Amino acid sequence: MADENTLVALGERLVAQVVELGIRGGGPLSTAVESAEQHLVTAMGDREEAIRRLVATHVRLAAASGFVTGLGGIATLPVTVPASMAGLYIIATRMTAGIAHLRGYDVETDEVRSAILVALLGSAGAAVLRNTGVEIGQRSTAVALERLPAQALSEVNKRVGHRLVAKAGEKGVVNLTKLVPLVGGPIGAAVDGVSCKTIAGYAMRTFIPVVPRVVLAEVVPHGEPGEVVQGEIVRD
Repeated sequence: MADENTLVALGERLVAQVVELGIRGGGPLSTAVESAEQHLVTAMGDREEAIRRLVATHVRLAAASGFVTGLGGIATLPVTVPASMAGLYIIATRMTAGIAHLRGYDVETDEVRSAILVALLGSAGAAVLRNTGVEIGQRSTAVALERLPAQALSEVNKRVGHRLVAKAGEKGVVNLTKLVPLVGGPIGAAVDGVSCKTIAGYAMRTFIPVVPRVVLAEVVPHGEPGEVVQGEIVRD
């Protein structure tokens, strides 16, 4: 079994990769914000409909193992951890960051990025937070991480990375003894649409809406006869 220090180091590299490529994009992947905004346009400005479409798109990506192993997929990105392990996490990070953006969060802030990483763990995320002294209570993860010191956020990220690597090892996605990717079935298990959809559920609970669902522009009469000005209709 790989020693603890090796697993911690691999976890830190994995977290750095999924944040960089999942949020900022690279190769065939546009940034998470660009992807979210494209879905918002096709959804006619309805943020929740955009999220539904965003999730559907990324679930399809996660279910396509060729996206990880084939030309033009994750294999072409500068991934320094096994592609079989990074693939699903990069796709799910991009999706989660898109959800956060559409619901009014700044994905460039450290606390939002930490909340995105915690969402990747699903139900195990709460335990990771408790182990770093963060109590969620009735708050969402994103709110609980607000104003947390940088050192504490770094510790959260480190624990998330360690847990993600451990999960990959448990599922046989990567041989943690030699730290090399396996082939065949385990790759399909890593790039799993069902897992991506499950993460989407946690992401939507993590990032509760802080902006209106829809803001539509409408021309309304105002002032002198014949004069019109721009107004807004807000639908929650």
